[in-house]
Amino acid sequence: MVRRRSRLLFVNLICIVSLAFLFGCSSESSNSGQNGDGSGSGTQNDPITIKLAHPNVPAHPMGEGFIKFKELVEEKTNGEIKVEIFDSSTFGNARETVEGLQMGTLQMGSDSAPNLAPFTDGLLIFDMPFLFPDYPSTDLVTDGPIGEELREALLSSNVRGLGFIEIGFRHIFNNVRPIEKLEDLEGLKIRATNSDAHIGTLEALGANPTPIAWGEVFTALQQKTVDGIDIDLNLAHFNNFPEVQKYLTIVGSIYSPHMVMINEPFFQSLSEEHKTIILDSFDEMKVFQRNLIRKNEEMIIEKMEENGVEVTLLSPEERARWGEAAASVYDKYEDVIGKDLIEEVKELVTK
Repeated sequence: MVRRRSRLLFVNLICIVSLAFLFGCSSESSNSGQNGDGSGSGTQNDPITIKLAHPNVPAHPMGEGFIKFKELVEEKTNGEIKVEIFDSSTFGNARETVEGLQMGTLQMGSDSAPNLAPFTDGLLIFDMPFLFPDYPSTDLVTDGPIGEELREALLSSNVRGLGFIEIGFRHIFNNVRPIEKLEDLEGLKIRATNSDAHIGTLEALGANPTPIAWGEVFTALQQKTVDGIDIDLNLAHFNNFPEVQKYLTIVGSIYSPHMVMINEPFFQSLSEEHKTIILDSFDEMKVFQRNLIRKNEEMIIEKMEENGVEVTLLSPEERARWGEAAASVYDKYEDVIGKDLIEEVKELVTK
């Protein structure tokens, strides 16, 4: 009897150990898609989720670009990575987006390059007026060694800059009079961002810059709290600003790129295959998004003219006068950005 009980106990012990092993393997398998730090290598049954935040509406070229990125990543990974998009600042404002990227509560996001100046003052180069003559010249900077160096400055803060997409060039809308020469801008109250460089540029041009929160801009234009706004064509179009503005002057004063970022620990947790897919998908999306911004501008101008907006294009000579008037802004930022960087960009874009 004693021997039999011992044998039964031994058999039961084997069964218990076997069950424990099976449950342990099952538990390990179910958790394999997510490491303790919020990153990991998921499977089709437990995919990796990328939370991606940006400030624009889905119909804006930025929104369309990130939808394209989502489609590319999910298709190329066969669903092993899912991209969840938080558009229209639903994740939070610019500061909250960057904080989420640093902490890892957000895997990807984008923000205006000058907003990221706390990482490196060099990003303020994109706040300098009349620096870029056209879109091809911007690509030389954002896609070249200068852009790469600016992106790498974020790595020490747990954020990797993947590259730059864009908002476009700023132009001046107003509801008072056509602006054909610099003197026509004198005294007009123009909505400005909170950027000191943007405010300084408008002041140097003779305008009265008036910072207004983004959510209040349409009402301020409609109620004539301000006379106009200095903004790119796509944002103006998708926010219906031409409905309450009579005049548009194509100025191209400041070029506004957005940097697309990814949390560095999350990126490093991915397999080499998944890393390559993320990088390749972003490169494809970047070209797609920029082309949309640039092609849309022609369509937007035509539509505004059809709706009665009077459009003025500054002559090259007149635009040069505006650039000379705004040159004082560079004096203020030369020590901050670095004279060498400013000169390097100027030389590159004028070749």
